[in-house]
Amino acid sequence: MENKTGPSNSGAVVSVRGSVVDIRFDAHLPAIYSLLHAKEGKIAIEVLAQLDAHRVRGIALTPTEGLARGNPVEDTGGQLKAPVGKGILSRMFDVFGNGIDRQAAPADVQWRTVHRASPPLARRSTKSEIFETGIKVSDVLVPIERGRKAGLFGGAGVGKTVLLTEMIHNMIEHQKGVSIFCGIGERCREGEELYRDMKAAGVLPNMVMVFGQMNEPPGSRFRVGHAALTMAEYFRDDEHRDVLLLVDNIFRFIQAGMEVSGLMGQMPSRLGYQPTMGTELSGLEERIANTDTGAITSIQAVYVPADDLTDPAAVHTFAHLSTSIVLSRKRASQGLYPAIDLLQSSSKMATPGIVGERHYLLAQEIRRTLAQYEDLKDIISMLGLEQLAPEDRNVVARARRLERFLTQPFFAAEQFSGIKGKLVSLKDSLDGCERILRDEFKDYPESALYMIGAIDEAKEKVKAGKPVDKAKPDSKTEPKGDPKPPADSSPAAGSKPNAKSEPQAKPAPEPEVAHAAAGAHES
Repeated sequence: MENKTGPSNSGAVVSVRGSVVDIRFDAHLPAIYSLLHAKEGKIAIEVLAQLDAHRVRGIALTPTEGLARGNPVEDTGGQLKAPVGKGILSRMFDVFGNGIDRQAAPADVQWRTVHRASPPLARRSTKSEIFETGIKVSDVLVPIERGRKAGLFGGAGVGKTVLLTEMIHNMIEHQKGVSIFCGIGERCREGEELYRDMKAAGVLPNMVMVFGQMNEPPGSRFRVGHAALTMAEYFRDDEHRDVLLLVDNIFRFIQAGMEVSGLMGQMPSRLGYQPTMGTELSGLEERIANTDTGAITSIQAVYVPADDLTDPAAVHTFAHLSTSIVLSRKRASQGLYPAIDLLQSSSKMATPGIVGERHYLLAQEIRRTLAQYEDLKDIISMLGLEQLAPEDRNVVARARRLERFLTQPFFAAEQFSGIKGKLVSLKDSLDGCERILRDEFKDYPESALYMIGAIDEAKEKVKAGKPVDKAKPDSKTEPKGDPKPPADSSPAAGSKPNAKSEPQAKPAPEPEVAHAAAGAHES
């Protein structure tokens, strides 16, 4: 922990209340954000308030066991610092810059303060460029911009970390710059698994990991994001490289700030959050920027308490993002993965000037089709699909096929799903959606489009006569023994499917009937 600078300045502990420590200095009062050491450097304290001419109040970044009144405290003369340089690549650190991967301390590194200002507007780049992820639904409907911030919003257990891990897998191989993973208040199991996976994939030499685990004090979790950003800024500003910064989970940063604020005795604002939440989040997020020398592209997981998108933590985070990807518990329960809510998710990049006219118009048509299907669901649940006008039935058929085509098997979930992961180019994703909207696949069963990569895999699936995949969307609502298929656009009694789809029409008609009927009664 290289944090000692300046002349010696000693004080003594006045009081200890959990992680909050009051210290008296007779000679010189330390500045705000100064780092103090007690118990021979075993306990680190960051100054957050000056109480009077001789007393400061700080928050401990380490556990305070054994600290008592009267214990000597030494002012390091500087702020909390993080190591930067080429020596930190392929390593895993804690908030103090200590290696936690059982390797020797990194050599040939500099130490920089974690409290840095965001780059001025004059240095920022105004060029817009799309960052391809290889995930169909993201690239088509909510494109991510290089050098900006994207957020993955969702409650517990809807797939934020899996989606983030998949993005790492897909992008890190053709990401020419450096990738930095910052785990704020997350499980140590996830960090260990990520380290092993990245090492097995051979991408660790261009990656740095920084962790503040959920069992660590709030002060440590509150500063680990700043430490990771300091490392990212070095590669952007000094080495002029592009940086991919992955944060899991930004809500834990806000939560740590809330805990620190409560411990410091500040009056909470709405729903118990700290009154300074907006300022603290801005101080972190505005440092993630695209400059004339390099770019930091950030993808952040954002836990949404009780799936409430009006929660102040989610609302304040939305304001800083160019792309907001909202994950839906309802879609996850239907087996539609990635469980992205296609209508609530949005991207500021989805404009004709950035993505192109064809991509923009196609995305608008997809959203329109899905919105119409959402409006028709109430009528379908009350009256049934048969009561809809023919044109509305076609809209429902297109929307359901689009929903299933926009699912994708993940490399990160192969061990759970048993389906090999797929990486899909933007061109293949757009072609598939366009062909579905042209009704090219209206005679194909919906199950043929579920969990595939490019659209042509549906034809191969039908040719092979494969049954419905293991994970059936809407399987809970399948009616038993419905003899009459609803008037969907799947093969009807009087229709003549083309020769390619005939082999699939006979082997297992029952699952398809049940599958289509499930949508008819979907609420």
